[in-house]
Amino acid sequence: MDNQQTSHLPKEKFVWRIENFSKLKSKKLYSETFIMGGYPWRILIFPKGNNVDSLSLYLDVADSRSLPHGWSRYARFSLAVINQLKGKYTVEKETQHCFNSKESDWGFTTFMTLSELHDPNKGYIVGDTCIINAGISNPQSEKENQVDQAFGPTSAESRDKAGHMEVKEQEGKSSPLSAPVSSVHAQHTGNPSLPAGLTSNPMDELSDFRGLGKIESIFVPLLEEICSKHPSLIECQQKRSRQFVEWAFTALGRVLHFLKSKRVKDMNDETCEHLQILWEELETFRFDLTWLEPHVHSALGMKNYLEKATQVKKLKDNVSSLEMEMKRLKAKLASAEIDLEIAKRDLVQAEEGFQERDLDAELGYGRP
Repeated sequence: MDNQQTSHLPKEKFVWRIENFSKLKSKKLYSETFIMGGYPWRILIFPKGNNVDSLSLYLDVADSRSLPHGWSRYARFSLAVINQLKGKYTVEKETQHCFNSKESDWGFTTFMTLSELHDPNKGYIVGDTCIINAGISNPQSEKENQVDQAFGPTSAESRDKAGHMEVKEQEGKSSPLSAPVSSVHAQHTGNPSLPAGLTSNPMDELSDFRGLGKIESIFVPLLEEICSKHPSLIECQQKRSRQFVEWAFTALGRVLHFLKSKRVKDMNDETCEHLQILWEELETFRFDLTWLEPHVHSALGMKNYLEKATQVKKLKDNVSSLEMEMKRLKAKLASAEIDLEIAKRDLVQAEEGFQERDLDAELGYGRP
């Protein structure tokens, strides 16, 4: 597929180099946050496919959790997997979407087949490195009603039953654009349906944090405490924009609140995945997190600990049950030994003065 530059997309591209691609274990992976068109974005990738046998690639609104209720953001964008051997075969797809709280990510569930991606002769993965580009256009003159005219209403209910729209590819053909990433992803981007045991913090309760910006009130005491111990957290953000600082400390607050509010017993598959996503998001803001990393890794290791603890408890219960059975059998054996001694004594008494006879002998009647 030719990598032709479209006229309405900016020449500026965000380049994401993913090294050790074949060794990725996460079901999904986020790029670092980047600013384009005046807004923060991230690329979201499912290396092994989002429940399909294809690479799944999406554009994600990085600050979706901190935006006010009813927000929306229109963007025309392209996503590309670079061919590192022959640039003209780069796979690039373009679309447009009005992002909102229910659809904070959008893209292509079947971007390209995994067999094509991993074919060593194709050139999409070289030296176990995959390169992905994103280009975004946010012209101020674009109005959301223009999006409605071009694509129709953008609400989830108004899409066709197949859950997709037609989008233009670089070769001029049409292919289905997926609906937002599966609900599992939506559960981890601040959308209403969080997994059992996870809660969403109220976004309308904001407090000023040291004059740096408005942060969710529930996070501020935690941030105050930790920034007093680690002043570098504030120092490294002083040259950033106010909005970027708000995102950064909100991300830090989410991780701190998670570690503060969760208990060891809560660390099941869902909560571990949730923490992993929060941690990966926080890492994109480039704090010095050497002090926090051991605690996060320890928390992520609690799933294995719980599994081991369950196994140990089961074995302990089994040992306890066997010990009780052993005591019962020992008591029964002791009682049997007493009964045996009594029986032996009675036997000795009964044998006194007793002379055994041949039971088969004839009784007789006095004949010589």
